[in-house]
Amino acid sequence: MMAFKDVSLDELIEFARQVRLDIVFQTNKAKSGHPGGPLSATDFTTVLFKSIMNYDPKNPNWNERDIFIMSKGHCSALSYSLLARIGVIPIEWLETFRKTGSPLQGHPNAIKCPGIEVSTGSLGQGLSIGNGMALAMRLNGQNGRRVYVVAGDGEIQEGQYWEAIMSSAHYNLDNVCLTVDVNGLQIDGATADVMNVEPLADKFIAFNWHVVSINGHDFQQIIDAYKEAAETKGKPTVVLAHTIKGKGVSFMEDKAGWHGRAPNDEEYKIAVNDINNMKYPW
Repeated sequence: MMAFKDVSLDELIEFARQVRLDIVFQTNKAKSGHPGGPLSATDFTTVLFKSIMNYDPKNPNWNERDIFIMSKGHCSALSYSLLARIGVIPIEWLETFRKTGSPLQGHPNAIKCPGIEVSTGSLGQGLSIGNGMALAMRLNGQNGRRVYVVAGDGEIQEGQYWEAIMSSAHYNLDNVCLTVDVNGLQIDGATADVMNVEPLADKFIAFNWHVVSINGHDFQQIIDAYKEAAETKGKPTVVLAHTIKGKGVSFMEDKAGWHGRAPNDEEYKIAVNDINNMKYPW
């Protein structure tokens, strides 16, 4: 049984609130970037970094660490905030988001930014890479390590994802946990209209995955899902996290237009006020 960290609900709430503030800060400061997807994925990634993953912020290359892969790499503002708030990178770096020469590029660079395991951004590749890492852990006898991959529901329209999903199950990679951020929107509109991926649960079951469907903004459901994943043996687990794109910012919520648009200064002030006044459960 893995040893998860005992983090209070209040601490998770306030950490997630700060991450959301960082997301709107970075995108406003850069005048570019993607706020919608990072805001929808904030709560379950907060739980991963604060409660679930075996990880040493002082030694991000520790050989026994769990691996986190943000497959939808354009959600880099979220990745950078998580790394800054757990102490891997300086918080001051967030001010340089998407600037020329900054370690914090629009799509993450594993060479330039500590804590970034994989340079993602070309969509559809995260699980394939995660599978390779999980197999390497098995070959190295590292039975306690796990790989956590986060994908978008639009991203898994990519054919490579389904080859990787098939491979995870074929090799019985029970040290792989995929979270799909099911917010129903992508850059061109609703996923149901662009290229419908439902019924996701039935598809993953047919591919011999263990499936857990949750409210991706409910911390207790999130914690329980990742604990269930860790206890599931013989097959990989997918957590279908049903979320709201732009969660926490009134004018962004469930709006496809905020996939890749940065808030201007006036919108930023509204966003900060909205986030500071969020009440859990949200």
